[in-house]
Amino acid sequence: MTASSRGVLQMRLVVEAGDYEEAVRFYRDVLGAAQELQLHQDGGERVTILDVGRATLEISSPEQVDMIDRVEAGRRISPRLRVAFEVADAQDVTDQLSRAGAEVLAPPTRTPWGSLNSRLDAPAGLQITVFQELPSTETHKD
Repeated sequence: MTASSRGVLQMRLVVEAGDYEEAVRFYRDVLGAAQELQLHQDGGERVTILDVGRATLEISSPEQVDMIDRVEAGRRISPRLRVAFEVADAQDVTDQLSRAGAEVLAPPTRTPWGSLNSRLDAPAGLQITVFQELPSTETHKD
C-alpha cells in the first residue's frame, strides 16, 4: 500500500496544556521536537504543532498494559493514554527531562523485547515513555 492510497496520512495527538509555555519549552526545547507551526491569537488562543517523528497508534489489551507496567516500573502506573518517544539515548534524555521538571516514575530499564525504557510524568499532564531500541544480542546461524 502506498502512502497516497492510505486513508490516514498523519496522526496528531492534541494535548490541552494549562501551562502552555512550559509544555512548549519541555517538548520542543528539552525533548527536541521540531516546531512545524505556531499560531497565537489576540484572545489567548495559542497552538504549537511539533514534529515528533513517525507516529503509530498502539492498541493494547489491559493485560498487555499490566505486563508492560510490571516490566518498566514494577507496578501498574499507566493512565488510559500514554505517549512514547523513541530516542537515541534513553538514559541521557531521561536525565534531561528530569532536570527540566518531569518526574521520573521508573528509570531506564532493559525490557525483554530489546529496548531501554523509562517512564515519566511530564508537563501538560502526560505520562510518557522514553525508549531506546537496543542492538540485537542474538546470534544468527546460516
